[in-house]
Amino acid sequence: MTGSMYASVAGLKAHMQKLTVIGNNVANVNTQGYKKQRTVFRDSLYSMYSAGSNGSDSVGGMNPSQLGYGSLVGSIDLNMSSSSYNPGNPMDCALVGDGFFLVGSKDVEDSVNPMEYNTDTFKAENLKSLNLTRVGDFSFKGDNYLTDAKGNIVYGFMATSETEQVPGPNGTMITRQKVSDQLVPIRLPRWDENHVIKYARTDVKVKYENGQITGGDKVTEANAPAERLVDDRPIFNVPAGGAADDAPAASEQYEFAQLDSISIDAGTGCISGISKADGMPVVIGYLAIGSVTNPNGVSHVGSSYYRAQEGAGALNVSMLGGVQENLGIAHIGASRLAPPADADDDAPDYVPGTDVVGTGSTKMMVGFLEGPNVDLAEEISELITTQRGYQANTRIITVTDSMLEELVNMKR
Repeated sequence: MTGSMYASVAGLKAHMQKLTVIGNNVANVNTQGYKKQRTVFRDSLYSMYSAGSNGSDSVGGMNPSQLGYGSLVGSIDLNMSSSSYNPGNPMDCALVGDGFFLVGSKDVEDSVNPMEYNTDTFKAENLKSLNLTRVGDFSFKGDNYLTDAKGNIVYGFMATSETEQVPGPNGTMITRQKVSDQLVPIRLPRWDENHVIKYARTDVKVKYENGQITGGDKVTEANAPAERLVDDRPIFNVPAGGAADDAPAASEQYEFAQLDSISIDAGTGCISGISKADGMPVVIGYLAIGSVTNPNGVSHVGSSYYRAQEGAGALNVSMLGGVQENLGIAHIGASRLAPPADADDDAPDYVPGTDVVGTGSTKMMVGFLEGPNVDLAEEISELITTQRGYQANTRIITVTDSMLEELVNMKR
């Protein structure tokens, strides 16, 4: 066999893989939020036919002579740039610029467990277990959670039961509801039999060791073992040494509140509604936005979801419009996580948590869904060149076969 045949076989394989990428792009030409891929070829192996030299006192230099053995797929890149936006439902959301919506399961412990952190930096670093998506087809479903069309729960920051005084216009002070610094599934608040909104308390500082409470104040089952906001059973006292199963029965839960005119603010990601009982405005929470160091390095997991795995860099959590500064949310779970018992003396009393940063130039459009960034004309052009490249490689194999046939026939 000759080297030309091996080189052509490698070229056939590379062009077939590129054809698969093009076919996937064309298949998703109408898929909301789809990001196209491209195939980059690299030349393959080389054998040294003759070495090069730098020359000597009597002769000049020579270039090396090498024989190549085809091409291969060097990389299949993801292009996360935005393209078009299509009108949608009133609660549909589309990000303009970098960033992703964070979605996952209802079980916060399985998705975002702040008890797991880097023992060197004392930062919670397991947020990468959440899925990332650019498709914001959100709505409150029958279980009162904010979900996308695939049933994944949208994550963000929930409002709490406490209020605070902040400066208002003309030197006045206004009362504002506090927002928890826990990254949790967003759901409707609950109310009591008098239709008074009841929020879960999430700002209690509790220290845990080996799954046991070693210090702190009031906690809820949602807080154990690391102040997670899962549901809002009534606040109760747990002494040091108490366990998570000391929570009240499920029958003591409040019912979910009934709200009208639920909307999402495009500037801040604030989710609010109007109480059906008294017509008062109710703040539900705020959307969280995820951003990675390398947006083109995220990994597909199917159904328009991505994961911030190797190649994407660090996953940061941000809030739209810099609202985290107004709400006083500097970290996720700040001062909530106790360092390990064997930590050095320089370790803080509480883990500082993961920073919440601004979204920079990223904006959000409400009432729209992001369209795919596939250019069909470009894909068809790539398809034609790929087909011709494949045909050329098959021609090399045919010619090589013909030459081998002539060689065999020389004996006749």
